Amino acid sequence: MGSIVKPIFGKNFRTFGSNLAGLFFIIETLRRYFPRQIKITIQQFLFHAIQQLPLFKKSSDKILALLSPYTQIRFREIEEYRYNYAYAAIKTYLGAKVNSEVKNLKGTQVKDSKSVDLKRDDSLIEEEYEGVNMWWDLVKCPKGINICSLTFHKKNWEVVTGSYLSYVVEEGKSIQARKENVKLFTNNPSTNWKLQMKNLWSCIDFEHPATFETMAMDLEKKDEIVRDLLAFKDGQEYYNKIGKAWKRGYLLYGPPGTGKSTMIAAMANLLKYSVYDLELTSIENNWELKKLLIATTSKSIIVIEDIDCSVDLTGERNVKEESSSESKREKQKTITLSGLLNFIDGIWSACGQERILVFTTNHLGKLDEALIRRGRMDMHIELSYCTFDAFKILAKNYLNLDSHPLFAKIESLLKETKITPADVAENLIVKDTESEADGSLEGLIRALEKMKPSQKGKADK
Repeated sequence: MGSIVKPIFGKNFRTFGSNLAGLFFIIETLRRYFPRQIKITIQQFLFHAIQQLPLFKKSSDKILALLSPYTQIRFREIEEYRYNYAYAAIKTYLGAKVNSEVKNLKGTQVKDSKSVDLKRDDSLIEEEYEGVNMWWDLVKCPKGINICSLTFHKKNWEVVTGSYLSYVVEEGKSIQARKENVKLFTNNPSTNWKLQMKNLWSCIDFEHPATFETMAMDLEKKDEIVRDLLAFKDGQEYYNKIGKAWKRGYLLYGPPGTGKSTMIAAMANLLKYSVYDLELTSIENNWELKKLLIATTSKSIIVIEDIDCSVDLTGERNVKEESSSESKREKQKTITLSGLLNFIDGIWSACGQERILVFTTNHLGKLDEALIRRGRMDMHIELSYCTFDAFKILAKNYLNLDSHPLFAKIESLLKETKITPADVAENLIVKDTESEADGSLEGLIRALEKMKPSQKGKADK
């Protein structure tokens, strides 16, 4: 038996030694005659090929560590179900390295901008830092996962992991802060989801012009809301001190046309936070709701508009569990009140910081008390009918008027008549260029006088 094993092993060993010697010859040739990036690419291919050999599979990492003088660090866009902010900063930093020697560029222009923004469009980028050479490879895997891969010589480990990566990330964040646009996100329907988290949301640039200065509402209430929002934005130290997640909830309620959506836009423009418009009807269950939360970024406003109409959450906790298997399967495909409550302030709600959650409703009485209690919806904001202060803001916005002889009559009518800011604005839009402001104000007065008798009749009943 020994006579059989020994020759076979000897033959295999001689073959392996010959192949390994050939490999070292190829690597040495690459080092001498090929550019650095091509050398690294071919070497990585060879090492990967070796790794597939049966003899190496169990100890391939150790052997490759001995053979390759290079180290590779990968930054994935989505890491452990969460967005990787380092990836975004690195991608921004690399894209901004534009000069006359760069061959591949891409140009973009945002709305109303006079300049064209140029970004580098290379998948392989060579970098030098403090005399150390390294290479970035921007990879998009077949499954859609984006990766920034950094390759460098092992002897430069301290420089790369010490100061270089910190420099790249901070510089990338600084560039993002100077160019960052507010985004509007909406969740994709469950049927369109793929495995990676990036496909949970779609986005466009947020271009709504609303601000608190142009918003028609009571001045004292407006100032109170602005102070609260700014205090939240600067409140990281306070939230850490009291041991709470850095998030805040706002409930906006009132009749249609009173400015709830406009309020959300004004919040986003004041804070420079992106908006996640969450459509509950396109989500199948509580787990999908949780995944959507995890996939949102910090500095964001998560919005559920008309929450009383989105899904049936009223009294769900009091319904007895049905025994049939079909009912159980159906229940698993719906969002429950407890699932939504966990979304708002459960353990997973603290997976990101500096988030605002906004609910809107036209019918406050339809919502479960547990959903809107203080601590979940920290500030309840009633957006009601148009006051005279709100009217003056609209008159300034639409007609550029600070005062007018007809203002006194309008003030008197607004005290006796319920009209939404949206309806007032519609009457103030100048339709007749000859009559201009006078005609718009007179048209508003006629509308108020027409509404007054019918509203008084309803009140008398």
